[in-house]
Amino acid sequence: MIAPVGVILAGGRATRMGGGDKGRLMLGNRSILDRVTERFAPQVADLALSANGDPARFADLRLTVLPDPVEGHPGPLAGVLAGLDWAAHRCATHLVTAAADTPFLPPDLVPQLLWAAERDGQPIALAATRDPESGRLFRHPTFGLWPVELRDDLRAALLEGVRKVVLWTDRHGTALAEFPTTPFDPFFNLNRPEDLAQAEDFLCTSTG
Repeated sequence: MIAPVGVILAGGRATRMGGGDKGRLMLGNRSILDRVTERFAPQVADLALSANGDPARFADLRLTVLPDPVEGHPGPLAGVLAGLDWAAHRCATHLVTAAADTPFLPPDLVPQLLWAAERDGQPIALAATRDPESGRLFRHPTFGLWPVELRDDLRAALLEGVRKVVLWTDRHGTALAEFPTTPFDPFFNLNRPEDLAQAEDFLCTSTG
């Protein structure tokens, strides 16, 4: 397999954070998006950013910025489709996505997703973590391995009105790559202002 390319999904409107680009918020002395890029970029052959609006605001990142290919802010699946179209033009066979508001994403995200897909013989793989109390496995659908050959199917699904990631992935077959949650969930995302304070505590744990 040709090494997958990666896309950071930053197309959300961050309403619970007061709007704007969540990834630009500072965590420690660096932005959240800088931290995501630092962890994700070494794992993929090339990296782009899925975001709507004026792409010039991300010029300092030196990443290709991909707007949603469908109208109406339909959610993360639109970012996946934008990434798949970009991956196809780069002759890649697979795309891996990660969310822009998860500064602690696993440094082995890509190899674990690839391994899970191969292990289970499935075209798609999603990251997952297990709740330590209930034992329930939770999927993280913005962290996935996606085959480029499914991009037209995804485009048709979006035009049909499909918005929830797992409603589409369940049509095809999906492997789960389980990640440990100690000392904290690596997919912790910043949705509310109070999450930023929690992330500061995690940052001290991960560096201290």
